Parts: sequence; structure tokens; C-alpha cells
Amino acid sequence: MSASGRPLATFAVGFLLLDAVLLVWLGLELKRQGLVVGGFVCALGAGAVVGIWRRFRRTLADLDAGRREMKAEAEEIRRMLREQRSQN
Repeated sequence: MSASGRPLATFAVGFLLLDAVLLVWLGLELKRQGLVVGGFVCALGAGAVVGIWRRFRRTLADLDAGRREMKAEAEEIRRMLREQRSQN
């Protein structure tokens, strides 16, 4: 399993968290509720990216395990066919 998408996910989380902090800070300084809400939405978005990334990695691990199991089963079938041919 490769981590080819990890830098992109890390960048997205970092960018969203930076936006969240800056929007909340600016919203509190200017006393504008919309900016504060936008900051919290960005923070929730960062959490969503982390959750989706973890689910994606778990799915890839499950697929990899299934592939290994299928390969082992195919090797077992091949072995059984070779044994059956040698007996006939």
C-alpha cells in the first residue's frame, strides 16, 4: 500500500485548519458572527478530511488482505490440480 495521497490530505487539513484559525480570529476581532461560523465550518471540514482519509486507508487494507487471500486460494487450487494430474 502506498501513501501517494498522504501529502495532499495533509496539505488539505493544514490549509483548512489555518483558515479556521484565521477566520475565527478575524471574526472575533471584527465582531462578525459569519466569519466565526465560517471558521468552525473549516475546522469541521478538516475533521471530515481526516475521517475520510482513515476510512480510505482501512478500505485499502481490507482490499489488500482480500487480494492476498484470493492469491493463496488460487495457489491452493493450482496445487490440487497438479496433484490430480500426477495421479492420473
